[in-house]
Amino acid sequence: MPHWEVSALTVLLAQIAAILVVSRSLGVLMKRIGQPLVIAEVLAGIVLGPSLLGWLWPAAMTGLFPKTSLPSLALLAQVGLVLFMFLIGLELDPKLLRGKTRSSVVISHSSIVVPFLLGAALAVGIYDEYSATSVDFLSFWLFLGVAMSVTAFPVLARILSERNLIGSRVGAIAIACAAVDDVTAWCLLSFVVAIARARGVEGALWTTALALAFITFMILVVRPFLGRVGARVGRADALSHTMVALVLFLLVVSASITEIIGIHALFGAFLFGAILPKEGQLAEKLAERLETVAVVLLLPLFFAYSGLRTQIGLVNTPRDWAVTGIIIAIATVGKFGGSTLAGRFTGLRWREASAIGILMNTRGLMELIVLNLGLDLGVLSPTVFTMMVIMALVTTVTTTPILKWVYPDSELLRDREVTGLREVTGAREVTGLREVTDAALAFRVLLCVAEGTSGRGMALIAGALAGWRRRSSELHALHLTRPSTRLSEELRRQASTEEPSPLGPLLEATRELELKVRPLSFVSNDVAADICRTAEAKHASLVLLGLHKPLLFEGHLGGIVSDVVRRSVSPVGVLIDRGLTQVSRILVAYAGGEEDAAALRVARDLGRAPGAQVTLLHVVEPNGEGRGRQQITQLFPEPELDADSVRLQIVEHESPPDAVLEEAGNGYDLVVLGMSARWGAGRTSLGLRRERVLRGCPVSVLVVHPAEGSRARVDEPVPPVPIKVSRAQ
Repeated sequence: MPHWEVSALTVLLAQIAAILVVSRSLGVLMKRIGQPLVIAEVLAGIVLGPSLLGWLWPAAMTGLFPKTSLPSLALLAQVGLVLFMFLIGLELDPKLLRGKTRSSVVISHSSIVVPFLLGAALAVGIYDEYSATSVDFLSFWLFLGVAMSVTAFPVLARILSERNLIGSRVGAIAIACAAVDDVTAWCLLSFVVAIARARGVEGALWTTALALAFITFMILVVRPFLGRVGARVGRADALSHTMVALVLFLLVVSASITEIIGIHALFGAFLFGAILPKEGQLAEKLAERLETVAVVLLLPLFFAYSGLRTQIGLVNTPRDWAVTGIIIAIATVGKFGGSTLAGRFTGLRWREASAIGILMNTRGLMELIVLNLGLDLGVLSPTVFTMMVIMALVTTVTTTPILKWVYPDSELLRDREVTGLREVTGAREVTGLREVTDAALAFRVLLCVAEGTSGRGMALIAGALAGWRRRSSELHALHLTRPSTRLSEELRRQASTEEPSPLGPLLEATRELELKVRPLSFVSNDVAADICRTAEAKHASLVLLGLHKPLLFEGHLGGIVSDVVRRSVSPVGVLIDRGLTQVSRILVAYAGGEEDAAALRVARDLGRAPGAQVTLLHVVEPNGEGRGRQQITQLFPEPELDADSVRLQIVEHESPPDAVLEEAGNGYDLVVLGMSARWGAGRTSLGLRRERVLRGCPVSVLVVHPAEGSRARVDEPVPPVPIKVSRAQ
């Protein structure tokens, strides 16, 4: 047997792989229960660390995370943290404070002073029992006060985005408060770190003086220089590799200087990002270049490293848990109470002030940065560090559910104009009685566009469905966007008055077809659920989805498509567009069943478009009779054989998918199928072979599924359609 030597690089790569897999897996679970990804990434470290894996399987933990490897992981995590703090600085724009200076300053400083004082009082009570033996009281007192005062600006921005609060009054004030809070807290933290490192007030004053001189130099000298550089970045391709290298060089220099001064490299990275001019596209393009590596790859390493250092077992007595509960209570009362009362003092309603207090109480990432600094400096003992991590998790986890209860969508509607969110959450309230009374008569199609490439084909389908009934039809074009991790992107999205780019091709095509379409776009954290809610609010007769790109073995009809089908109270159609240019010759396959009956209904409506010809391919077993002939004749009666609009072709074939593929090559524009496993188009289909029709059909395919929530949905009456009948072997 050869002897395999495991190098330090191999161990580090294995650690990165394990952290990414566990954090992303937990992220799926956290997303389903409405929690931010930061919770999953911290829990990943706790799961892989001594609190769980080390308890259940110690050999596995020590093998994956040997003590000799942790310094390398820590350094890589610190590099990621430096980049991330630079990105946080980039997001701080003075425009956030425009028109909100008084309220934001009052609320943010109240949310710092009150928890700081409460944290300092707590430090007096627990210093003797829980502090590290080598730390002096002043450092412990100041550090615990600052740790209680922190607000997680990135997590707060993500929650606002997911709850569609960024364009509201509460969202605008909360963002401004968090921005002021961040700057103030980091200035306080730099002073506290200087005291802890200098081991005395005199050394801390020298460090503070040097830090102030450096800040002045950055604002008066470096910022104007960066402004001239940023003015040249006016296009996406203007940010060359040389320009990125220059910015990264200045970032490293800034971080190094603050580390040498004694206030930590993170403050230098944050300061450099904050002074970089936000005019032009330099900040935006830099964020786009650096975000993926910093946030997706390196930042989870920091969270996991924090989890690895969290030892839940250290909190092992009733007194320890009581102290932990007191820490959580003081942190919540300080942040929530201070912010809420200050918000009420500045003129906000109680619900608005309470919502801001809840948002300011979220700590997440920024708290963990502070706590890790305290542990590295020896200010916090491992036990206090674990207690504070638990506090950070609890205050972050409870933010979203409590916010939904205190500030529901009905409160949001009072505070903002009619937007995409109101169209969905308040559809019945906004549209009134007329829409409800006319719902049974109007034919409504909800066109859900994920990518612009499917827009034109969907417009042609919608035009064929609505063309012959223009006066009683409505078309709604829906585009949902995922919440961004960057606040600046969400603010640009809110301020933009232009149509979302994925809807562009569809809206252009509907204008050419002289169809009226109502565009609708908003941020969604649960795309399938919001599609179904919108369809229900609009009383959609059909939900039409664009192409779903399959992931791994998911299939074309898995993922979001499957979720929409499972929840929708309207029939669902999925278009696989292969260059659809017209909807004239239509082939609809039928072999019996609810799914095929839904396909027949859609084909019947498509066949009423001027010049359309529909071929009903009724596939039966060899020497057998069709199982659903009665359903065909109900939708397509047979009065005259000389008509050309609809033709019934009965085919005997052992393989229904092969029968469809053979006929589809005869010059059709569109094939319509029921979402049935019989055609290899089941919503849970896996693998290439079972999707032979969807993948192998030479023309576009429309897959239809009946309303899952209401299969007995009533169709409006239509005149009979004459058909021709032919039988083929």
